[in-house]
Amino acid sequence: MKLLSWNIQWGRGLDGCVDLVRILRTISQLGDFDVICLQEVAINFPGLPGSRSEDQIAQLSALLPGYSAIYGIATDVPNSQSGRSQFGNAIFTRLPVGQVWRHLLPWSAELAAPSMQRVLVEAVVIADIGPLRIMNTHLEYYSQRQRKIQIDAIRNVHREACAMSQRKFLNEERGGTFEAFPRPAETLLCGDFNFPATAPERAQILAPFEDNSTPDFHDAWPIIHPGTPHAPTVGIHPVDFVDQPECFDFVFITDGLVSRLSAIDIDAETEASDHQPVWVEFK
Repeated sequence: MKLLSWNIQWGRGLDGCVDLVRILRTISQLGDFDVICLQEVAINFPGLPGSRSEDQIAQLSALLPGYSAIYGIATDVPNSQSGRSQFGNAIFTRLPVGQVWRHLLPWSAELAAPSMQRVLVEAVVIADIGPLRIMNTHLEYYSQRQRKIQIDAIRNVHREACAMSQRKFLNEERGGTFEAFPRPAETLLCGDFNFPATAPERAQILAPFEDNSTPDFHDAWPIIHPGTPHAPTVGIHPVDFVDQPECFDFVFITDGLVSRLSAIDIDAETEASDHQPVWVEFK
């Protein structure tokens, strides 16, 4: 299985142009991916620089025939021109999809820093390496406090999902209108986490679970590149939100996926967004 994660900044490249064809062309040049996780995908959002109010889920779906589109809306606000403006994260996959969840992350009141609603998109996929949950997110940029609260929420989602994976379903739950589908413990968590690799938030994600039954998260990069600093995913090309190149985009995997991980890399060349894409491969 091959998976790519990328904050596409609603398709806006460093040249200021919004170009989803360029985004997909860049992805296709990197490989043939079973799962594509994107952050900052917009629908009818004219206020975003370069936007033409496009429905980016519809456009990306048209450019990805054979893929299922799973959209998680974080921001949903009225549009003064027409309808509503929506902004969030998306999973596109050509693998069979089981149940899907869209978790709004906590948005705690904080008057001293700007912030916005964030979302975690979770989907069960059936891959050659077995069933697993894909979780795609984009954490708060301005506030470390908000990020820590959001990480706690993500860890709670994972803990509850793993507990659900051990549940024995009753006969009346099978085949009915609200049939309960399997929710496997093995998980891949990816996205734009908006903290560098040295930040305490990374250690918070990687902390062992106290119940000893929830599989821990592992950072995919040092598994393949031990002793090598994370490759930067922001600031390789000039941007206004970091002073130096940093890794903000991570892939975390649970215990059972560690031995199957065969590659992780980034594309340092593209200027199609203000972030660089990161991809992983499992054998």
